[in-house]
Amino acid sequence: MGTRRRRVSVIRSRSKPVKWDDLRMEFISKCTGETISNAAQALINGHLVAFPTETVYGLGADATNEKAVSRIYSVKGRPVGHPLIVHISSINKLDQWATDIPDYAIKLAREFWPGPMTLILPRKKIAQDFITGGQGNVGLRVPAQPIALTLLKKFEELGGLGVAAPSANRFGAVSPTSAEAVQEELGDYLAPSDLVLDGGQSQVGIESTIVNCTNSIPQILRPGVILSQMLTDATGIEFASCNFDSIKVSGALSSHYQPKARVIINQEPNSGDGLIALDIIKTPKGVTRLSNPKNLKELARQLYAAFRYADNLKIKNIHVNLPVGEGIELALYDRVYKASQSTSKSIV
Repeated sequence: MGTRRRRVSVIRSRSKPVKWDDLRMEFISKCTGETISNAAQALINGHLVAFPTETVYGLGADATNEKAVSRIYSVKGRPVGHPLIVHISSINKLDQWATDIPDYAIKLAREFWPGPMTLILPRKKIAQDFITGGQGNVGLRVPAQPIALTLLKKFEELGGLGVAAPSANRFGAVSPTSAEAVQEELGDYLAPSDLVLDGGQSQVGIESTIVNCTNSIPQILRPGVILSQMLTDATGIEFASCNFDSIKVSGALSSHYQPKARVIINQEPNSGDGLIALDIIKTPKGVTRLSNPKNLKELARQLYAAFRYADNLKIKNIHVNLPVGEGIELALYDRVYKASQSTSKSIV
């Protein structure tokens, strides 16, 4: 008979509603203009480039080059047919890739781009099946990170149209939020001609909010730091509930974002376990503190790095104490819950 797990108290967030301006932040570039120009040329030449965004690091390829895109699937071990998000430099490039764009999608793009929001829209012919997973729609995003934006602009100056870029990790594993994490995760799979751009730590730390804009009423398909209320405030539309049977998107699988350790939510850790929790939660004796954030924004930023830290320490159990709430808490729960879902290591 196994040891019974005790639940710890769960914090209910009383923080004020988050606004989009609260999430904008400064970024430090560790790349020269020449480095980024060389990376843009590498993309044109069909190579892969891992680059920083404000959410996580992406593994990029020319979104119109089927051979280059196929290498993304190979390097990541990603199932063929799982759609990719195309990164563009501005809202002005939106109609190159999408058609029948609803007015509310334009409002969302004007309000939240550049930023951690992906729009799913009816595709144009340029968005081929090897990008869309055979669906009649395409995911588009303008990242809010200066290295990423400069790379996209230089790529477009060379004749490129968009960069397909899922997270730069093996499929289902923890997304990387630093160049070091990319090297650790994919170094054995990348070719000498591929590049990794170092832009420091990703400032948001979890993947973008995905919004389905293919119907008259939009849907959130993946929660992120761009919250439902923000989207409603920008459009005047109440968003519909998700229907994952009708559309495939990144991060929608039941298990994802997984470290090697077992992830356990809102239960008391034992000696030898690791703990991720806000700094107001004390660390029990014998437990390794993996992350000590002061607020939810810091918790999101540090989450994946803490997962990786635990694996480097060979910790077997990671306990995550998650506040309850209707804001960023939902995105955090989505990532941590999916990280906990495995036939061999699931405890919730």
